[in-house]
Amino acid sequence: MDRNSYFSAKWIPVHTAEQKLKERIKELTCLYEVTSLIVNSDYEQIEEVLRAIASCLQRAWQFNEETYVELKTPLTTIRTKKAADKYVFLKSPVKVFNEKRGHIKIGYPSPKYTMDDFLVEEKQLLDNVCLEVGNLLERKEIKENQEAIRRQVEQGDRLRILGEITAGIAHELNTPLANILGFTELLKERVGGDPKAEKDLDKIITNTIFSREVVKKLMFFACEMPQERTSLNIVPVIEDAIDLLGTTLRQNEISCKLIADKKDIVLKMDKIQLTQVLFNLIVNAIYFSPPQSTILVEVREKEGNVVLKISDEGSGIPKDKTETVFAPFFTTKPMGEGSGLGLSVVHGIVKSHQGTIGHAPNTPKGTIFTIKFPKTV
Repeated sequence: MDRNSYFSAKWIPVHTAEQKLKERIKELTCLYEVTSLIVNSDYEQIEEVLRAIASCLQRAWQFNEETYVELKTPLTTIRTKKAADKYVFLKSPVKVFNEKRGHIKIGYPSPKYTMDDFLVEEKQLLDNVCLEVGNLLERKEIKENQEAIRRQVEQGDRLRILGEITAGIAHELNTPLANILGFTELLKERVGGDPKAEKDLDKIITNTIFSREVVKKLMFFACEMPQERTSLNIVPVIEDAIDLLGTTLRQNEISCKLIADKKDIVLKMDKIQLTQVLFNLIVNAIYFSPPQSTILVEVREKEGNVVLKISDEGSGIPKDKTETVFAPFFTTKPMGEGSGLGLSVVHGIVKSHQGTIGHAPNTPKGTIFTIKFPKTV
């Protein structure tokens, strides 16, 4: 069978100058439509844009009624129709920042069609469309990175301003709180023998002490507490913190277990602030842990870092709260039971020691807080 008879068997017209011109117009129209879609694209509706591009490609091929298009990116995979059992494919990669992130495949059903049925111009068109799609994904990624940086800068500015405000508030509150505490103690001595008055004064003292602790946390958050870093073995510091919380653990019927991979793990940091970190995290774990459960404290040296993990078996952190647990004044505790500064203080102390802190779900339930301190600091 000669070539003209072969094309006729597939209902393919002979490639006259007029036919070639029509095909070229289809290809240029497709490229124009794709470019317009990308220029006017909404990054929030990227999947719809990619779907429209796939549809444009299908119309651009000479046997468009039988053309199969597959557009694959990290965001989605779009197919214009159900694929037949066998296809011959023309394929080109989608690159984002010179890295292959997907592809576009154009197919004809086989054996009715062969690779010879793809035009040279169609291959060029496919390469150009892949380039445009890659550029679109690059711009989307750049915009997302810019938004992330902007949010970080705004958050940093807010925290800086908040730090200045809280530092001022903390200094202003310290003196009146000390006076309230002192005069209440004196008044308690004067009303000796009046049980009701003593009970009321005890409530004042308790609430004043609580308020003073909030002020102390504000000062930690505002980085107003001076640091005194020394090289110390942190294992006994952790043991002491757990011992000091022994009564609270027993009252809540919770055990706390320490696992250290060695007896001496030396780290240069402020002992008081390390104790503050341990207290806040363990007390937080106690609050959310059910009776008869175990809080696990693990400390290990790993790849030039000291890794501290505190795990509980509580209810865990709700998915919609995972991004805000370290935010100042955020708390899930009832009014009066938490200031919302505990984890913010922990975050601030860890960061001031060039460390990192994160959290993850525990198995089968609960939360794991992981702190990583560099040993070189």
